[in-house]
Parts: sequence; structure tokens; C-alpha cells
Amino acid sequence: MKKIILFVFLAILAYIAYTGISIWTYGSNKHVKKADAAIVLGAAQWNGRPSPVFEGRLKEAIELYKEDKVNYLIFTGGSSQDAASSEAAVGKQYAMDHGVPDKAILYEDRSLKTETNLRNAKEVAEKNSIQSYLLVSDRYHLKRAVALAQNADMKNVTGIPTKYSAYKTRDTKLPFFFKEWGYFMGYQVMQFFR
Repeated sequence: MKKIILFVFLAILAYIAYTGISIWTYGSNKHVKKADAAIVLGAAQWNGRPSPVFEGRLKEAIELYKEDKVNYLIFTGGSSQDAASSEAAVGKQYAMDHGVPDKAILYEDRSLKTETNLRNAKEVAEKNSIQSYLLVSDRYHLKRAVALAQNADMKNVTGIPTKYSAYKTRDTKLPFFFKEWGYFMGYQVMQFFR
């Protein structure tokens, strides 16, 4: 019995360690394949301006568009109770201010969580015959975000970490990493018991 308990304990530890390493290193591949659209996961907006986290994601997506890696940018994110505008609307305006034409921008502005961001973005994409995606977010958010996208039946999706991330110091990186580590393990456990 002790051997079984020890084995289970070691298996759980191995799973936790593997998950942490996979989140830490996810998206480190530098090669970016062309896709139909880049989906930019929303983050906070402050009085009509993107927060530093959101701006980092927007910069990466705009760069992908200007480098002809995508034909469209899809912005996601609704508005909180007291917000003047949605995250998606702020993202759209920011992209247009930085040279992306209106015709290349799509958005969904009804959701505030990653899972619903992706489901709503998929609806918008399907109406425009979009079938392949680059998913833009911060590195430690990407593994869970891509898993959620695949669960939403977005088959051809690749995670792209922004190199302009606001999470630059150890004091900002580590709390974000541990939070996403916990969220991802929770997501996997929920999927296992479904």
C-alpha cells in the first residue's frame, strides 16, 4: 500500500513539474507560419487607452499584420461595468492609429474571459471564412489559451507570445506564471472529469 501511495505522489509531482515547465517554455519557437488572422486576447483598457499588458499584445499583432503573416486582426474583449468602451474597440482604434486599415480588423466585444473571447472570436472568424489563427497573448497565458481555443474547435491555431510583454521583471513574471500554472492545471483537471 505504501508503494502505491508513493507512486501516486511521485506521479502527481511529475505532472505538476511537467506542466510548469511546459507553460514556462511554451511559444519559444521563433518561426511564425502565415495564418488567416491573428486573434488578440483582450486585457484591461484604461479610459480608452490600452493597459500596458494589452498594448504589448496589440503591438505584436500589428507587427504580424505588417509583416504579412496574417490578413486580419481579430480583437476580443467586452467592457466592464464602468468602462467607457470595450477592450476590442480600444484595440481596433489603436491598430487603426498604427496603420492597420479598417477592412483588416474584426472584433467581438461581448466577453471578459479567455474562454468566451475565443468562442466569440471563432463566430466572427467563421462569418469571414477564416480557418487558421495566430493567437497573440503573453507567454505564460498562451498554453491555456491555445488549449481553450482547440477545445472551442479551432483546429489550426498557433500561440504567439508578444515580445512586448509588460511582464518583464521577476516581480511581475513570477506571480503571472504561478497564476497561469494554477489555472492551467485546474482546466486540465476539469477536462479530465468531464
